[in-house]
Amino acid sequence: MMTPVSLVPGFDLWPGLLSPDAQRALVEAVLAASAIAPPAHYATPYGKAMSVAMTSLGPLGWTSDAAGYRYADRHPGTGAAWPQMPQALLDLWAVLGDPEVPPDACLVNVYGPDARMGLHQDRDEADPRFPVLSISLGDTAVFRIGGTSRKDPTRSVRLASGDVCRLSGPARLAFHGVDRILPGSSRLVPGGGRINLTLRRARAG
Repeated sequence: MMTPVSLVPGFDLWPGLLSPDAQRALVEAVLAASAIAPPAHYATPYGKAMSVAMTSLGPLGWTSDAAGYRYADRHPGTGAAWPQMPQALLDLWAVLGDPEVPPDACLVNVYGPDARMGLHQDRDEADPRFPVLSISLGDTAVFRIGGTSRKDPTRSVRLASGDVCRLSGPARLAFHGVDRILPGSSRLVPGGGRINLTLRRARAG
């Protein structure tokens, strides 16, 4: 395992950690799962639809509507259980996340050419001592990270296909988001775009 690049305390980046074959296998798994649990542009509690389409893998999935943000054990559109996580994701979490407590949710964020993700904190999990592990597939994203206050300074970094990053410790509740993606920077995802997988432990360990 290569030594990560630490951009800010608690934010670690492993550039190009996943091989091209591993990336292709994950994209194939996500596309197969999306046929069962279709990505949707969830509405925020404020009534605005997100530009990023979302679905999930694993026992729990993250959803949003007028009632608020939450984890649920069923897809809000189909009522079916979320598809299972690929073993490769569980193995990656055991190395970079937690060797004893597995993730119970993998959020799948699907970015089209104009999609973005505003600055936010990941606060819907029961125990923030567990990290958030993020895997980039497809087009490069301009990722932005700050501190635990919206007023804190931010910095940006490009996340390319195969990059893996982790938010833990002092960065676990840092504000972060995606300013934009760079269309055409990768041919991995059929039709273009970016897929971001974020592994989490939503329930208490």
